[in-house]
Amino acid sequence: MGLFSKFKEVFKKEDKKDLEAFDKGLEKTRKEFVSEINVLGHKFHKVTDEYFEELESVLIKADIGVRTVEDFIEKLRKRVKDENITDTEYLRDVIIDELFMIYVEGDTLTDKVNIQKEGPTIILMVGVNGVGKTTTIGKLANKYKQMGKSVMLIAGDTFRAGAVPQLEEWAKRTDSLFVGKENADPASVIYDGLNEALEKKVDIVLIDTAGRLQNKVNLMNELEKINKVIGKFIPDAPHETLLIIDATTGQNGISQAKAFKEITNITGLVLTKLDGTAKGGIVLAIKEEVNLPVKFIGLGEGIDDLKSFDIEEYIYGLLKDLM
Repeated sequence: MGLFSKFKEVFKKEDKKDLEAFDKGLEKTRKEFVSEINVLGHKFHKVTDEYFEELESVLIKADIGVRTVEDFIEKLRKRVKDENITDTEYLRDVIIDELFMIYVEGDTLTDKVNIQKEGPTIILMVGVNGVGKTTTIGKLANKYKQMGKSVMLIAGDTFRAGAVPQLEEWAKRTDSLFVGKENADPASVIYDGLNEALEKKVDIVLIDTAGRLQNKVNLMNELEKINKVIGKFIPDAPHETLLIIDATTGQNGISQAKAFKEITNITGLVLTKLDGTAKGGIVLAIKEEVNLPVKFIGLGEGIDDLKSFDIEEYIYGLLKDLM
């Protein structure tokens, strides 16, 4: 019946380390979410309108998003009617099924990064200040270095105080190449960096950018200029434009995703600090409301705590106590 019966065998073979990271990283959300679902199961033995009302508020508290929750409850009510479900214990498995389907239904979104077979893979990183953009770039650099790839970091956030030296520090820490100059034109810094990356046959180029969303027009012009410079060097690049969002900001993160989607071509999201919130349902809300794939999630402060997103592992981490 439930998807977990299909997953169990997969989880036995999966990389246990990553599974443990999802398990631990989603603990805050799971504890709150699962305990409330369990309370509902004890309170209601039969599926009633009141049960649905309380379930709705539990889902909204997990930050799955009002619109997503309303659609979800509607689908659930339909299945209850069509399959003549009366028992809340049985309905729990259906809830797991339907939560999984929110993410996998509709457009096929890939959580894989578009790594190039030849030449450098250019990854542009965008996001408002304070979401952990520079740290995320450092952790990504570490991830690719561990995979045996050569990495370059380019500091395109040239005017924010401390941004360039902070990125340079991450380059040293991860043994990556670095190009950056404070108070310089971001596009010219990126031009110099890409020149060097092509000369040195670098595998992965991670480019930091400014995060001033207050003035959308200026930021849009800057990103357009950056994209043109990148495109001159490498046609079809950037290969990824990843938006970094702080998961603890909840619905505000969705507003940021919508705003950035208007001004540049976002290909995926990185959700930081997912371990620091009880609102881990934001992953589902983002898919439903912005239709962008989550490519990486931050599940801790350590350098290895940035994980490639996997929907099965996420659902496991979110709901394993309901198994």
